[in-house]
Amino acid sequence: MATLEEIAEEIRRCNLCPLWRGRTNAVPGEGSQRAEVMIVGEGPGEEEDLQGRPFVGRSGRLLTEAMEKAGLRREEVYITNVVKCRPPENREPSPEERSTCVGKYLFRQMEAVKPRMVLLLGSVAAQTLLGKPSITAVRGRAFEKDGIVYFCTYHPAAALYNPANKTTFFKDLEKAKTLLNDLKAFAKQKTLDET
Repeated sequence: MATLEEIAEEIRRCNLCPLWRGRTNAVPGEGSQRAEVMIVGEGPGEEEDLQGRPFVGRSGRLLTEAMEKAGLRREEVYITNVVKCRPPENREPSPEERSTCVGKYLFRQMEAVKPRMVLLLGSVAAQTLLGKPSITAVRGRAFEKDGIVYFCTYHPAAALYNPANKTTFFKDLEKAKTLLNDLKAFAKQKTLDET
């Protein structure tokens, strides 16, 4: 099994879809290889493309603020996106672009991290990983698929553009943290029951 750094090197050299042509930097992801929470957004924006790091622009600052309020520390999670290169003019990534990145990289990142929970930010992440057509239909809810718990919420950009979504976004991250604590307590109890 590849390490996150090995996968990141592959991503930096990737030319499997047309997105690589317009990038300044690929944005593999960052965080702890032992993270209990993996956060998956849509794709890099302008600032992320320039720095080669996920969620460092306005959306990233709001995400970090909401995480801290919920009791999640950025250093303790792993943050990445469905696609690793910025789509032109920040358009939504095509199904082919998503499929390429997810199949070649995201699933391997998930395998390397083995998170208890994957926090999906926005419709693209929810559609791609869960087949859910709309974030509004699944926002604030958890789903289990292939032994992984997924929690869906708005992309932080939606909270920036619609202030009514900001409170909901913050509450959703608090709810996700509570769910994480419940998952940890369940795993601990299960271990105790088995001994």
